[in-house]
Amino acid sequence: VCLFLGVCGDEFSVLRSPQSVVFRDGSWPIPGERIPDVAALSMGFSVEDDLSWPGLAVGDLFHRPRATVLVTVKGVDKLALPVKGISYPIENAVPFSLDSVANAIHTLFSEETPVVLQLAPSEERVYMVGKANSVFEDLSVTLRQLRNRLFQDNSILSSLPLNSLSRNNEVDLLFLSELQVLHDIASLLSRHKHLAKDHSPDLYSLELAGLEEVGKRYGEDSQQFKDASQILVDSLQKFADEMFNLYSGNAVVEVVAVKAFNSPLMRKTRSILQSSESKKENPYNLAYPYNYNYSVIFNIILWMMIGLALAVIVISYNLWNMDPGYDSIIYRMTNQKIRMD
Repeated sequence: VCLFLGVCGDEFSVLRSPQSVVFRDGSWPIPGERIPDVAALSMGFSVEDDLSWPGLAVGDLFHRPRATVLVTVKGVDKLALPVKGISYPIENAVPFSLDSVANAIHTLFSEETPVVLQLAPSEERVYMVGKANSVFEDLSVTLRQLRNRLFQDNSILSSLPLNSLSRNNEVDLLFLSELQVLHDIASLLSRHKHLAKDHSPDLYSLELAGLEEVGKRYGEDSQQFKDASQILVDSLQKFADEMFNLYSGNAVVEVVAVKAFNSPLMRKTRSILQSSESKKENPYNLAYPYNYNYSVIFNIILWMMIGLALAVIVISYNLWNMDPGYDSIIYRMTNQKIRMD
């Protein structure tokens, strides 16, 4: 039991989703490295490897969501999210990124310049492409900008109940600054509502590490950590509702709660004795791997060959049963010329 809790203690939750994306209610564990594939499939994109996870159903293929919002919370394995959401345990929580999803959006919708925003405030890491450069140009991304943003008149400090948290502690300010980023993203997007109504899908990937720093500073049993967890849950639910409403109910909002990322369980080692041995290319006589375009190319060639074969059969049959004196214009012109002579 302890081993299972240690492996599947983290959680993947779906706060809001449209009717076209169906997440089944169950406790199926999802591999941590396949979370980007879940985001890609929910948006209607294909993935290289098939995902045999029963939590995501097929849904409506002709109506895909216009936005996917994925928030990663570090430092806690489970959040007290509302009951209306769906949660799944994470198996082998390894670091992941949504770069593959962003590349798919750029490839398919390069002319429409969709909104792609990837942000980690604690690491000052930001990636904005497309229309996000103009929409979120005033967004605070560095720690100094975030600190100054908190002490402005329209910041969340004026409306957020801090409880045991302090405005004079750097760790608390880091946590509150991440909540300020969530508020500013929804606020800036509300000023450009036309971007949420276009046909190109948008992507938002946010990584929050402020709660983890609060746990390291005060301890996970402290009142500060409990208050911070509750404030974070309320802010995430409010952020999910705002993003869902801005996209007219056609957005998927997901939260990944990870206590600590595990390093990939792979080690590339080589013994000195193995250096002199010759390695066979295919010692077990296995089939060579093929990419996901194999089925498409196979169907194109197959039906093209069937069509050509049917065309040859029909043409040959008509030529074999053709009456030279009646069907051929050459014989008809020749006979008429003879009669005239």
